[in-house]
Order: sequence, then structure tokens, then C-alpha cells
Amino acid sequence: MRHIRLLLQILTICLISTTATAQDRARIMAMGDSFFAFYRGSGQSIPDVVAKTLKRPVENRAVSGARIIYKLPLSGSMGFNISKQYRPGQWEWVILNGGGNDLWLGCGCSDCRRKMDKLISKDGTRGEIPRLVAKVRSGNSRVIYAGYLRSPGFGSPIENCRDDGDELERRLTQMAKRDKGVWFVPVKDMVKSGDKSFHAADRVHPSIKASRKIGQRIAGVIAKNSR
Repeated sequence: MRHIRLLLQILTICLISTTATAQDRARIMAMGDSFFAFYRGSGQSIPDVVAKTLKRPVENRAVSGARIIYKLPLSGSMGFNISKQYRPGQWEWVILNGGGNDLWLGCGCSDCRRKMDKLISKDGTRGEIPRLVAKVRSGNSRVIYAGYLRSPGFGSPIENCRDDGDELERRLTQMAKRDKGVWFVPVKDMVKSGDKSFHAADRVHPSIKASRKIGQRIAGVIAKNSR
């Protein structure tokens, strides 16, 4: 089953790479993990909502299961390494997310601070995330880095990751403060205690409702700060 899912992910990326019409016009690109890839098949992913809200095409290269730190070369080149999702171009905006899979799956809930330091330093200046953002910014693109939802409780698999998520986003905020072309957009405030309506059945990924609201929030930042 895992190999089938991997093949489907690779086929999806290949399809995206060969679809010319929307990509040729797109000036906004989304990169990340399942937070952005969820509902892509039904046109209701977060980047889809950004596109519909702004009435502008958005190229969504996000891949479910992708990580910031990913060492396997073949599958990494197919998008499981988030930095490998980047394609040079005249992008006005690049919408990013990532780091959740590195902390939740990559550290085994045993040594997340060491992994977090590799992702981004306490002051937001060093690590794989600032390196990726600098790479994107070198092409004169502005960057939105989106945060994650928080667990509403009720036995979510990510319930114990709350403190690490808060620390990661504190560091991302520090990073964004250092560059006027970078915005960190948190979404954790959307989930009120006991409110399950913002999560899918797995209580990890966003629901369609959350996807819509998050996409609209990101689109609002782009609209407010567009040239």
C-alpha cells in the first residue's frame, strides 16, 4: 500500500509538471506537505482556495508526507523533499509550509528540539527552513510561510506536539521579522478547544471548512501586499 501511495504521489507531480496552460500564467507557487496537498483532487486545497479568492492561478507542488529534511535522492527529487519542489520562475509569491512531518514523524517524539534546531535556529537565522526561504527570495519572490492548525483534543495523534509546534512557529516569526519580503501566517488561533470542525476525520489534517478559511487568510495577505 505504501508503494502504491508513493507511485500516486509521483504520478501527481509528473502531471503537474506537464500541465502547461495554468502554469504558464501562474505567478504564485505553493510548496509544502499534506497541509497544502489535502483536497487537491477536488479543487478544495488551501492553494486552490487562494487561487479562487484572488482569481489568479496558483501552481500547487505540495506533496503529502513531504519533509524539510529528506535525504532519499530519488523520491526527494519527486517532491518529498520540500526544497526540491521549487522551480525557478518569475514567481511573485511563493506560499510555503513544512516542518510538521520532520517533528512528528522524523524525531519519533523523543528528541524534537535537536531536529528543530536543524530546521531553524532559535533566532530564526539558520537552519534548513531559512536556507530554503533564502533560496526562494533570491529569485525576488515574496514568501508566505503558513503555520499549522492545533489539535482540538479528543485523542488527536498530534496532541502532544503542541509545545513543539508553538516553538517552531515562534522561530518562524523571528525569521519573518528579519525580511520585509517574508510573512509568517499563523492559523492556530482558528481552532477553539473542543471544536472538531476544523479537522478532517484523522484530526490531523484540515477539514474543508478549515482549508477554505486558511486559504482566504493567506489570500488576504497577498491581496494587501501585492504590487
